[in-house]
Amino acid sequence: MIKSKGFSTGLYGYQVEYWKNSQDPNLDEILRAVAEAGMNAVELDPTPDMLELAKKHGLAISGAYVGLQLHEPFETLNIEETVVPVAKRVAEAGGTDLVINADPKGGWNEPQPKTEEEFKLIGDNLSRIAAAVSGLGLKVSLHNHASDKHNADGDLRAVIEYASKEVGLCVDTGWAHVAGLDPVEMLRIYPDRIYAFHFRNQFGRVPSEDLTVGEIDMKQVMQAASDIGYEGWLTFELLHEEGTGAKGTLAEATATSIAFLKTCI
Repeated sequence: MIKSKGFSTGLYGYQVEYWKNSQDPNLDEILRAVAEAGMNAVELDPTPDMLELAKKHGLAISGAYVGLQLHEPFETLNIEETVVPVAKRVAEAGGTDLVINADPKGGWNEPQPKTEEEFKLIGDNLSRIAAAVSGLGLKVSLHNHASDKHNADGDLRAVIEYASKEVGLCVDTGWAHVAGLDPVEMLRIYPDRIYAFHFRNQFGRVPSEDLTVGEIDMKQVMQAASDIGYEGWLTFELLHEEGTGAKGTLAEATATSIAFLKTCI
């Protein structure tokens, strides 16, 4: 049975809506919109200003997301500046999740295949990050963001085979589907390592409008989450691209998706 902490969301998709119109994101408007859509929390770095805004709109902090070149030597990651301060802010704000992304080798536009030694290094770096923040009570997880099978499989091995047991998985359903992974299978095979979620549905490589439509059977995902006794946040990462053909706003899609997942729990 799922005993989730509630619904949370990342803010990237909402920021994209402003960038489409060559505008700077208005975070006050964004947080008001996600709160009105039914969100309980947000996933962000709770700097004093952002924490104040979240509280203004009645939103908790679920955790924060940090992207790193995890395939590079540990010393180059400079975690005392890039990770530890964020982790401390999350813990002080009452958050539970520190979601780490293995940023692509070669950059986002032309990602290159990582070697097995680099996947091993990712696992070791994640273990060292988890040890560095171990006193804060946070769950450290790797977010799957690779868009190809080679790197997605390797990032998965980085956690399961090469990282310490303190490191878990943040299952991004959308990116898993794009890379040819099955999010349901991930839950069923690695039940003890599922620490967090990013929910998005897809039509191939194109994000769908909301979680009710797409090629991922979200009811099966939620059933698998229930079967493993998942108790964390249900965090969204909805995104409307040009190919999505969205008929409504992202906030409307969020509200629709929350209502849908509630029927699945």
